[in-house]
Amino acid sequence: MNEQVLFAKQMLTAAGWLQNAFAVVNSEGRLQEVGIGEPTGARCFDVLLPAPANIHSHSFQRAIAGLTERREGRSEDNFWSWRRLMYKFLDHLDPEDIEAIAAQVQMEMLEAGYASVGEFHYLHHQLGGTPYEDPAELSHRILSAAKDSGIGYTHLPVLYMHAGLAGEPLAGGQLRFGCTLESFTRLFESVDSALPNYPGDFHLGVAPHSLRAVDYEGILLTDKLVSNGPIHIHIAEQTAEVEEVRHSLGATPIRWLLEHMPVDRRWCLIHATHADESELRQLAASKAIAGICPITEANLGDGIFNAVAFSESNGRMAIGSDSNVRIAMAEELRLLEYSQRLRFRRRVLLTSGELSCGRFLYDQATLGGAQALARDAGRIETGALADLVALDAENTPLHGRCGDELLDAWIFASDDSIVTDVWAAGRHVVQDGRHINRDRIHSAFNSVMENLRSEH
Repeated sequence: MNEQVLFAKQMLTAAGWLQNAFAVVNSEGRLQEVGIGEPTGARCFDVLLPAPANIHSHSFQRAIAGLTERREGRSEDNFWSWRRLMYKFLDHLDPEDIEAIAAQVQMEMLEAGYASVGEFHYLHHQLGGTPYEDPAELSHRILSAAKDSGIGYTHLPVLYMHAGLAGEPLAGGQLRFGCTLESFTRLFESVDSALPNYPGDFHLGVAPHSLRAVDYEGILLTDKLVSNGPIHIHIAEQTAEVEEVRHSLGATPIRWLLEHMPVDRRWCLIHATHADESELRQLAASKAIAGICPITEANLGDGIFNAVAFSESNGRMAIGSDSNVRIAMAEELRLLEYSQRLRFRRRVLLTSGELSCGRFLYDQATLGGAQALARDAGRIETGALADLVALDAENTPLHGRCGDELLDAWIFASDDSIVTDVWAAGRHVVQDGRHINRDRIHSAFNSVMENLRSEH
């Protein structure tokens, strides 16, 4: 990678907004210098921002986007009925399919303005639960897709032990997820040993799936495997889950986790939808991230996370696309704020001090996302990874705007079509609004989708 010199009329740095500023990206994909002026030979942009992370993705689910919107004669459709349909879909995916779908999703994320993703990867085995010769075969496929797409990447292999808190055995589509403590350790070690073959900004974390699917010993194991890496867990997404945990463990999911595990800034609690204010205060005090996925949570009818109470306790949030029903970064942030307005019937709820609502939301996505993925990014500052996104300021809602108003206009009055360029650890993977490998990646994805349709 050659050194790159970037100039922007407006640049959001760690020190605040700068006008007519430059950033130098070195050959290692880090910001070597940030300053005022227009160096000779610099490439010019309207607006340059730190690029957010997408902290929660199940990439394969992108292939069923838009296919689960019929009730099919059921009297009620909810998360659990959606999950049954998703499990049936798993019967048709092979390793090549999974890699092609992942590359497509990552490409779409980059074009939407994300520079990195955390893949909550629980699809491990062959149909029926038989392991591949390499137990981490499908992990390697997702890593390969990330190398191809150029996205910044944190791999989060999932420990999934049983089907419920009573230890029910896995069945059906869940068989492709299941691991014992021993087999998961082997899977994790296989990924860990391969990591040096990938870019230096690729990281390895771990994900105990949920309190429904992993027992106490399992969560302790995941904590041990990554003593310094990120730990993500689904928690308190559904009211039925909350009641099941309360009945079996004697406490609500978040309270049980905080009381029994060393939850700290390495942790990211995904969803945390159904939490009371005392739990939110405890969670904020732990310095863990709340990983909110507004589009998926709305699509599945999960409920609304109380972001107002959490932010008032100085809690830090980040966003993810989860089921990948729609890849739309600005929309995730907009829906996060709008859900609070609908809940409390007031406006401009997520903000702090002098920050506008859009700036507050964007800071959460960049800084919280970097923490959740253990990524030295989320800010334009000397030494940080060059995770950057450039915007077209001539887009009508942004025209003539400055500073935080640019972010407000993007999030509340425009969409991700104004993204012109994206860098992930200095890799310039989106240029003039298109991913550099778009045609090839999209063609492979289309072939997978045509084959899947022909099987039905």
